[in-house]
Amino acid sequence: MIPQFYKSVTITPRRNMLQMVVSLEREIGKLPQVDLPIEHFFIPGVYARQMTIFEGTALVGRVHKHPCINIVSKGKITVTTDTGVRTIEAPYTFTSPAGTKRAGYAHEETIWTTVHLTDETDVDKIEDALGTVTYDEFLLYLEEQKCLLPQ
Repeated sequence: MIPQFYKSVTITPRRNMLQMVVSLEREIGKLPQVDLPIEHFFIPGVYARQMTIFEGTALVGRVHKHPCINIVSKGKITVTTDTGVRTIEAPYTFTSPAGTKRAGYAHEETIWTTVHLTDETDVDKIEDALGTVTYDEFLLYLEEQKCLLPQ
């Protein structure tokens, strides 16, 4: 899709946090699951996905194949980052590099929007185009795209 973006992927610093997120994901998977409201917004070349995360909800996202913009427009949520766990309060906007997989816990109802570059408008296809479930799938994707990972 946009291979030049993948050159900014750094793998090594993320390994410990990623292992913690995957362990948390296993534990969250044992709990009752919640359907969170999601709204989709499109303009040519751009897709925004807005999720409302209910207070008291723990969640884990997919591995992002591409960098994206994150906008927390409402609420308070604690999330994993490449450098540790951080509590974010709205309003807050930041970027995530390709390879990011986050876990979070909403202290209050939170609205989180991610903004992605894509021409696709089919939401099911977008999920597969923009993310993977596992980090191994992400690494395979990078290999298939001939993206080089830094040492």
